[in-house]
Amino acid sequence: QVQLVESGGGLVQAGASLRLSCAASGGTFDRYAVGWFRQAPGKEREFVAGISRSGDIASYADSVKGRFTISRDNGKNALSLQMNSLNSKDTGVYYCASRYASMYSTKVPEYRYWGQGTQVTVSS
Repeated sequence: QVQLVESGGGLVQAGASLRLSCAASGGTFDRYAVGWFRQAPGKEREFVAGISRSGDIASYADSVKGRFTISRDNGKNALSLQMNSLNSKDTGVYYCASRYASMYSTKVPEYRYWGQGTQVTVSS
């Protein structure tokens, strides 16, 4: 059973940076594509970024492109999301998720394993 644990969230001002981390256990991490999603109050969970299991292919939502960077370290079973130039629209609970596939997906139902989430709040 794969377990994912996020950390690194917090309250920051607009323009600041945060780095989220996700620690994976219980499976062979490099067999899973992974992604970051977020959910704002009253809204559906949405794709933020995804990365292939080898780490060579990544994709971003248009709203974060150029500001966020996803990365993974298969040797450490770890996933990260570097978030720069944060704004109030980035506020929400951020989740890491994994799927047993070579490539990420932008769709929530296609991920089997989810972390508990970490809150990111950006004040304007």
